Amino acid sequence: MGLPGNCFSGDYFFKKEKSKKMPRTNFQDLLDAGVHFGHLKRKWNPNMAPFIFMEKNGIHIIDLQKTIVKIDEAANAIKQIAKSGRKVLFVATKKQAKDIVSDLVGGVNMPYVTERWPGGMLTNFPTIRKAVKKMMSIDKMTKDSAWDVLSKREKLQISRQRAKLEKMLGSIADLTRLPAALFIVDVLKEKIAVREAQRLGIPVFAMVDTNSQPEGIDFVIPANDDASQSISLIVQVMTDAIREGLSERKVEREKEGDEKEPSVKARRAKVADSHASPVPDDDEDLDDEDLDEEIDE
Repeated sequence: MGLPGNCFSGDYFFKKEKSKKMPRTNFQDLLDAGVHFGHLKRKWNPNMAPFIFMEKNGIHIIDLQKTIVKIDEAANAIKQIAKSGRKVLFVATKKQAKDIVSDLVGGVNMPYVTERWPGGMLTNFPTIRKAVKKMMSIDKMTKDSAWDVLSKREKLQISRQRAKLEKMLGSIADLTRLPAALFIVDVLKEKIAVREAQRLGIPVFAMVDTNSQPEGIDFVIPANDDASQSISLIVQVMTDAIREGLSERKVEREKEGDEKEPSVKARRAKVADSHASPVPDDDEDLDDEDLDEEIDE
């Protein structure tokens, strides 16, 4: 599926070009992590047929060579998003993915949702931001002298409300605008998030198992989305790509700053020279006596 052109101010972010670099992962690592294990044959989605290598003991086996290619495509695109200064929202609410995603994604300062997906998170984003601001206002209240005036019952109610908001929205507190993309672990479980992203034209990266629908996903990574090792390996590759993008962005900004500094100094010097008083030439430098003599003549 082609990406909507209005997702970014440059479609080059998502050009799926074959990289000459070494792949970000290898066949053996994927095999050891169990990425190749799909679902039972009777539960498969026919649209996943291009990514299935074979069937063994009633279970579909994913073609890891295609997974390697798809991982590289997704990682390169995510790297460019991070390099542009935009955010990628990771969504993984299944039990075995929660801790993995919160640890890895939190390390690169990207937003994530590991509790229940709040309906309207994307399509009704202003309301979500209001809830985040409310959480922040409670934090300010607790540091204010007015907090001491409240009764014990009121403090308890406010604290419980704060804890609930923290659990649901704490990981997206820094998300001040809609994310540039979503990374989904298990598109079946997170179908509401996928639907909201598609409705807004936000690109979706996802781990897609053999029982899932790959259509509508912009960057499909055929993989086992149930095994914790599989999830950890692929999310690790994505966060490493984000880290690379952020590092390159930092270097470029420092380089731009160094290039601008001499020109700024030159402009300041020019302004200073223009405001300085002109120095007269030697033949024009007349004292009072010479001026009097010229007048008498």
